[in-house]
Amino acid sequence: MVLLALLLGACGEALRFEEPPGTSAPAAAGEVHVVRPGETLYAIAFRYGLDHRELARINNLGDGSLIFPGQRIQLGGTARGAAAPAPSAPAARQPAPARRDPPGPGTPLAGGWQWPTAGAVVGRYGQSPQTQSGIQIGGIRGQPVVAAADGEVVYSGRGLIGYGALLIIKHDATWLSAYGHNDSLLVNEGDRVRAGQRIATMGEGPGRRPLLHFEIRRNGDPVDPAAWLPAR
Repeated sequence: MVLLALLLGACGEALRFEEPPGTSAPAAAGEVHVVRPGETLYAIAFRYGLDHRELARINNLGDGSLIFPGQRIQLGGTARGAAAPAPSAPAARQPAPARRDPPGPGTPLAGGWQWPTAGAVVGRYGQSPQTQSGIQIGGIRGQPVVAAADGEVVYSGRGLIGYGALLIIKHDATWLSAYGHNDSLLVNEGDRVRAGQRIATMGEGPGRRPLLHFEIRRNGDPVDPAAWLPAR
């Protein structure tokens, strides 16, 4: 029985490790997320497919720069202190599905996008559970990963399950990009980066395959990067 328990525990750890990007379970039941050490408001919004500005507004956080471990972040509803409808039984928060928006109307990113690394696309957007919110670009472990556009690093760490070592870059009020499964991270939160600047080195994704998981998000929603990146 002891051996069986150990084996089941090991299987559980493996399943958590292989959890695909964009499917992380919430940290708390209902419509609340409890801030973990090292998390930023951008990372929390990214986890649930939300806009960081909406989270800041709902929670009266100003620009959202001052949050702390253990703080309870309301994920939806009216702003705290505002009149609210009668409460109902809370439902478990489910991660937002990827939205396959076309480039469509909207303000394009100034300066456009460039590819974040060399290599072929080995996982197209929406093709598998691992690409519901981005694409996978194959390559060699340790090869350069570069910023796809000018911006500011708003997350650098390993706190989002399914992404490994992850960077998130804010490009303007509308656009974010994300770079997952890195081997090493070369920039820190708050750093300003230029398009083409080396920000990380490629690591290994699911199945220990060298690859970069790359996402573009508009107002918190994933879009297909292939629709925005230049042809090559």
